[in-house]
Parts: sequence; structure tokens; C-alpha cells
Amino acid sequence: MAGFVPTTGIASSVLVLATLISSPLVNAAEPVPGVSRSLFDGVSLHGWAVENDCDVDIVDGCLRLKAGHGWLRSHLSYRDFELHVEWKSLQAANYDAGIYIRAGRDGKPFPKSGHQVNLLQGKEGNISSLPGAQSSGLVKAGDWNAFDLRVVGETVSLTINGQPAYSVGGLHPSDGYIGFQVEVPNGGQFLLRNVQVVELGYRSLFNGRDFTGWEGEGGATESCWSVTDGLLVCSGQKGPWLRSTTEFGDFDLRLEYRLSTGGNSGIYVRVPKDGNHHRDNDTLPVAGFEVQVLDDAAPQHLKLKDYQYSASIYDIAGANPRVSRPPGEWNTLEINCRGQRVTTWHNGYMVTDVTSAESPLLGLRSVNGFLGLQNHSTIVKFRDLRVGPAIELPEKVAAK
Repeated sequence: MAGFVPTTGIASSVLVLATLISSPLVNAAEPVPGVSRSLFDGVSLHGWAVENDCDVDIVDGCLRLKAGHGWLRSHLSYRDFELHVEWKSLQAANYDAGIYIRAGRDGKPFPKSGHQVNLLQGKEGNISSLPGAQSSGLVKAGDWNAFDLRVVGETVSLTINGQPAYSVGGLHPSDGYIGFQVEVPNGGQFLLRNVQVVELGYRSLFNGRDFTGWEGEGGATESCWSVTDGLLVCSGQKGPWLRSTTEFGDFDLRLEYRLSTGGNSGIYVRVPKDGNHHRDNDTLPVAGFEVQVLDDAAPQHLKLKDYQYSASIYDIAGANPRVSRPPGEWNTLEINCRGQRVTTWHNGYMVTDVTSAESPLLGLRSVNGFLGLQNHSTIVKFRDLRVGPAIELPEKVAAK
């Protein structure tokens, strides 16, 4: 999973990606160009969290920065990436907003950490915190404008309407959220569309067409799994769970899932071939662990152990807060494994962060093995499965 492949923009990344996902999973040591995804589906705020006192809605398939002071934050954080966004001010003059890159959740109404790519009239695209990140004359007043940002390491590059604006260094921190500043009282409303990201360093685990990279364990895959409308679907009928054909050690896994009412499933992590994910002492067979996927609000699930709710590390750590979306809606889930420290994020919030020092049960689990998708006799759908290098988190301070 080491290394990034230089690209010349969103289009080139998509072309390379198309070749990547049409073939079997690449070797972890090979350079990985990235995974291209839409960050806005044109009909909902799925994948976004509204921070502080602001209002955002959807008008004619566009995001509208409608009212208040605050910002719209991506559920996921991003390290190296390419971002394409098209924007238009609804105020003819003195307009102001911004695009945040590698932002933290600190600060109110706007994040203190990270950087803001300006949408202030006369300074469109400029980053005031970075010397040299300035340009002029590339924006079309009163019209749609396209920004293409490339963020790799400490360098950020911007192209405005197809014209290079700048490429400068000095970018810190190394990861953070993508966001849009809402500053309507001072800068008017904005429209945004065609928000696309390439997650550099990630590779797809599902090509949207077939079971390449996956195999059923315990029966015929097609008995309960299908690829329908680009989604990986478990019917809930009797049959196998899905196992990756590749083993993983340290990694960051990102995916989306959608449950039926009362749904129950799970993500197996670092499991052996037989899928064992329970181990209470060191005399028992080798095991990985499971990250729970559940309809938390279903009546039959109201009196479970804390570690049985969605995004929890089963047997080990309960998700807090619980932020599951209702059945029929998509949820984002991220699982980060670095040695014997495991972290999960659910719908934009960190909900578990545990080490083997805190949990002896985690210390009993393998640090290398297969990924798996559980069949737990209910309908569940998956999409956008991709994996990248493990995220380096700040060292945990032991509780006193």
C-alpha cells in the first residue's frame, strides 16, 4: 500500500482507476492511484455533517449554502486527495465563503485547524495561510466556476476553470476533513455541484460488477449474495459469508452499508480462513474480530450489550455515540487497524478507539488476516468498499 502515483487531475485518476478495478486486487506493495467517488449525490446530505449554526439544503440538484455561520463537514477525513468542485455565488458582489481542506472539528463557528481555500470576491482560490497560494483573473464573475485541488503531503495545487493557479508547499496537518464554509450573513448564498474526490493511496475492494476479490466461505456465493445495480447484496437466505481473497495487517477500511428493518450483519477483520472472530483466552484457536452492523433502533435490539450495537467492536468496545441511520438509509463506516489499536468511525463520528493495553480481549486477536462480510439472515447492501494505509493517530494517554 506504499506510495502514490502522480496524476494530472481528476480525469487521469479515474482512467487509471478504471483499469485497476477491472482486474483482480493489486498487490499491496504496488503503487495505488486512488479511488474516485462522488461526495454529493444531488438529492441528500448523505456523507456530510452540519457543524455549528448554519443551514444547508438542496436546490435543483445543487448544494445550497443557505443561512447562518458554520460549515458543512465531510463524514470522512482525507490525507492525500484530489477534489473537484463547481461553485457559483448567488450574490453579485461582496460574496464570501470557502472550501476547507484537512480541517479539524475544533473552533466555532469555523474550524481553527486546517486551511481555507477562499471563495471571497477578488481572492477566489487563495489560501491566506500559505505564502504563494494566490492567483487572480481566472474566475468567471456571476457564473459557474470549477476548482480542481490536488493535496499530496505538504503540497497543494489548484487549477481554476482548467488553468493552473498555483502549487505551493507548507501544508499542515497531514489529514483532516473537507468542508464548505457557510457565511451567509456576510457573504451571501452559494451553490455547489459535481463534488468529486479521488482518495489517493486507496484501492477498491469491489468493482460493482462481480465478486472479484471475494469468495464465499461455507457454500455457493450466489446462494445468498448478488451484485445488483452496482451494489453488493446479501439476501439473508441461508448460505456463506464473503471472505476477501487477500489478507490484511495494518489498514484503513472505508465502506457504506444499508440495512433492512431489524437488519443484522458485521464486518470480519483479520480473521483466519474459517472466519473465527471470538477468542476469550490464549488456549483457543486464532481469531480476528467483528465490527457490528445493526439496525440499532429495532425493538428486538433494545436490550443488547453495549458492544453489540452498530460500529462497535464485538465483545471488546461499544460504539459511543450511537449514530446509526434508520433502515433504508446509507451509513458510512470506517475501520482503522494499526497494530493492536483499532478505531471505528460511524457517520462522521469516532465511536471506538481501543488498544490491547485497555482490552485484554483485543490483545488475544490476530494482527493479520482476512476481511469478511457476514450473512446474518437479513438483507444488507454494501457499496464503495476500499482500503488504504492505516491512519497514524495521536498516541493515546493512559487514563489515570
